[in-house]
Amino acid sequence: MDNDIVVETRNLTKRYGDFIALDSMSIKLKRGRILGFIGPNGAGKTTCIRILVGLSKPSSGAAIIDGHDCTSDSKQIKKLVGYMPDTFGSYDNMRVHEYLDFFGAAFKIPRNIRGERIKHVMEVTLSSYMRDLYVESLSHGMKQRIGIARTLLHDPTVIILDEPANGLDPNARIELRQVLLRLAKMGKTLIVTSHILPELSRICDTVAIINKGKLRAFGTLDEVMLQVHQRRMVEIEVLEPAKMDTLIDLLKQHLEPDAEINPSRQEGQVRVSTDADNQQLSKVLSAAVNAGL
Repeated sequence: MDNDIVVETRNLTKRYGDFIALDSMSIKLKRGRILGFIGPNGAGKTTCIRILVGLSKPSSGAAIIDGHDCTSDSKQIKKLVGYMPDTFGSYDNMRVHEYLDFFGAAFKIPRNIRGERIKHVMEVTLSSYMRDLYVESLSHGMKQRIGIARTLLHDPTVIILDEPANGLDPNARIELRQVLLRLAKMGKTLIVTSHILPELSRICDTVAIINKGKLRAFGTLDEVMLQVHQRRMVEIEVLEPAKMDTLIDLLKQHLEPDAEINPSRQEGQVRVSTDADNQQLSKVLSAAVNAGL
C-alpha cells in the first residue's frame, strides 16, 4: 500500500441475501484529504461506513485503513478511526467538559493527560468557550462541534462524519467548514457524507458519488462534475392538495419524457428528477404559478 494512501477499498461488496447493498466499490484516499461521500438515502453510504469502522464485515473485497484490514484488525481500526454518526447521545445534564471527560475515560485516555487532551480538541473545534455550559443549552451547531471534539479525543488518523451539516444554519455551516479544513491541514483524513453535492463542494478535494450500491463517479470535484449527468431534483409544493393532478399534467407537458415525477399527497409536494436547465425550469415554474398551482 502506498504510504500516502490512508483509506482504500478493493472491490468492496456487501450482500444481504439477494440484495446487494454495496457492489465492488474501489477507492483510494490520501492523507490530509477530505472526501465528500455523496448519495441519496439508501445508496450504500452507511453500509460502507459500517465496514470502514469495523462494525460490519464485507461479503467480499477488502477495506484497509493506514495499512490495517478493517475486518481482521478491527481492534486497531477503532484506534485509527473517529466516527460521528448523524445522531448521537448528548447527555444533556452534563457540562461540556464533563461530557468530554466521560468519553475520554471511555477511550481509556489516562486521567493525568485527559484534561490537556480535552483542552486541545476544544481549541481545534473552536468550542473552548463552551467548556462550562450545559449540553442541553447548546444550539444544534454547537452540539455538532462538541460531537466532533468527542470524535477527536483519541487522536484518530481518519475521521468519518455522517451528514454533519444536516439542519445547520448558514453561520453554523461556515464554522463547521472552518473546523473541517483545519483538521485536514493537521494531516487528518476526513470522509464526510451528504446527499447534497453543493453542501460539500467548498471543502472537499475528492468526491465519491454512490447510488444503488454502485460507485458512479470518483475523483476531484472538477473531474466528477465532468463525469456525472447533470440531473437534478426539484420539489414543488402545491397550494391545495386537490390541484396536485393538474400540476402533474402541467409538468408532463413541459418536461422531457423521462423526467421522474413523484407526488407525495401526504406532504402536498411533487418531487421531480429532471435534466431541465435553469431556463426550462423557470418556464415550468412560471406556468405553475400563473395557473394558481
